[in-house]
Amino acid sequence: MYGSRLLMLISHFKPLNVAPSSPRPLLYHVRTMTSTKDVSSQSDIGKLKTESDGSFKRAASSFRNFIENGGKFSPEKGRYHLYVSYSCPWATRTLITRKLKGLEDFIPVSTVSPHMGAQGWPFKNADPTWADADNDTLHPTFQHVKDLYFFADPNYGGRFTVPVLWDKKLETIVNNESSEIIRIFNTAFNHLLPADKAAIDIYPEAHRQEIDSLNEWVYDTVNNGVYKCGFAQSQAAYENAVHPLFKSLDRLEEILKGKDYLVGNTLTEADIRLFVTTIRFDPVYVGHFKCNLRDIRHGYPNIHLWMRKLYWNNDAFKSSTKFDHIKEHYYWSQIMVNPSRVVPAGPVPAIEPL
Repeated sequence: MYGSRLLMLISHFKPLNVAPSSPRPLLYHVRTMTSTKDVSSQSDIGKLKTESDGSFKRAASSFRNFIENGGKFSPEKGRYHLYVSYSCPWATRTLITRKLKGLEDFIPVSTVSPHMGAQGWPFKNADPTWADADNDTLHPTFQHVKDLYFFADPNYGGRFTVPVLWDKKLETIVNNESSEIIRIFNTAFNHLLPADKAAIDIYPEAHRQEIDSLNEWVYDTVNNGVYKCGFAQSQAAYENAVHPLFKSLDRLEEILKGKDYLVGNTLTEADIRLFVTTIRFDPVYVGHFKCNLRDIRHGYPNIHLWMRKLYWNNDAFKSSTKFDHIKEHYYWSQIMVNPSRVVPAGPVPAIEPL
């Protein structure tokens, strides 16, 4: 399927033989005006740059195509492939939605190791120490997610993030923005799905304005807010992130009083987007990212109950949450936050029973 594209790819770049433990920059030979391009700034989280005031600003995703009838990327069973990390909250959004919509047979998944090192997210052949990871079966020689990005665009200049929604037919990335992928999964394949799965709608027309409004401030202050706390390189930047984070958690606590869902009386993407942050909050963000004014299990009873109901009562949430991946990734990979790579034992349990 991809033989001709692979020959083209080989003409564009060739990995240098750099040992995994080598401190030298990750280099690729790229057919450009210069003979060698250093891509370590794109792959090595240890080289993550902050703003001049020490604050963290997340770059926008680059591939923003949609799957739609009559378009370049049409909805077809088996045409697309999803690359994820169970440790990543953004990727977990897509895993939950894929399961909710019954797309497991439509869109296979490859899981990377949580050990995101100097070369970025690795497949199992690059990190055989982590058993619960996959090789890239579509491209058996690929060792890292970055290889997918350069396959799609040899001149790609952004970070090598997950999730990645891949088109096997055109051999390129469709989309790498989780908020858009979950909306693709929500509707694009409905005409091919059983009626019960097609009827599931996580972005219902009647609630879209409320969902969009809530998503906007939850993303800024909570989903991304924990990262702004953890990656802050100045006291002021940290203070400017941590207090809005807890103000928003207080606000969410009130919204969820006596409710099972954030918007209306139904499960929506707003619940999915908040869940992936709150489920990581006590195991990781309280300690690792210094989000320690309160934890979820003791400080927010309504959020805590809402989160546990989703986890224990809906397998799409439980099966998409792997606490070993989550803790290993944050504490092992983010050496600018945790240089020792020591992974804490608690909290015990990772999530409390109902």
